Amino acid sequence: MRRLKLVFLAQFVMLASCNTARGPDPSVAAFDPSQASYVRAPGKGVITGEAFLRDRSGHTNVRYAAGETVRLIPATTYAQSRMQKLFGSVKFMPATSAPQVETDTQYASLTRTTTTGSKGKFKFENVAPGRYYLTTQLVWTPKNSFLPQGGAMYEEVTLTGKESGPVEVILSGN
Repeated sequence: MRRLKLVFLAQFVMLASCNTARGPDPSVAAFDPSQASYVRAPGKGVITGEAFLRDRSGHTNVRYAAGETVRLIPATTYAQSRMQKLFGSVKFMPATSAPQVETDTQYASLTRTTTTGSKGKFKFENVAPGRYYLTTQLVWTPKNSFLPQGGAMYEEVTLTGKESGPVEVILSGN
């Protein structure tokens, strides 16, 4: 049985490597740093939230994204195109089907990050008005299994600058 699992895992890794992008992906728009500059602008907005997934082993089992990176991404044309390429029409991508899409290094530098607490809670302060994507991941391998569960998830949020308190976001893949 262990040998069969190893053979399956090797085949899965080979198939996954076939999805790896080589060079810029023509289906993802070019990155324009001027569209993302507002991420560094001063602001008074606060975004708080929680990241978790339901464990497939039961409807009441919840796994919190403890210690995971949450990324605040300006919703530029590039980011929108990238999210469409990665997620399609859903807000959750299973760990076993994640495509590889090359990232523009300037894009990554014009995002903000924070780390979740033990119950998946996170907070971004001093956020400028604008439209953003919040992304994170939560991946685990159940006992007696070799395939990971969980995956990546995102949510979209817009700050107008007129909010009277924190904007709450739930990252749960729904």
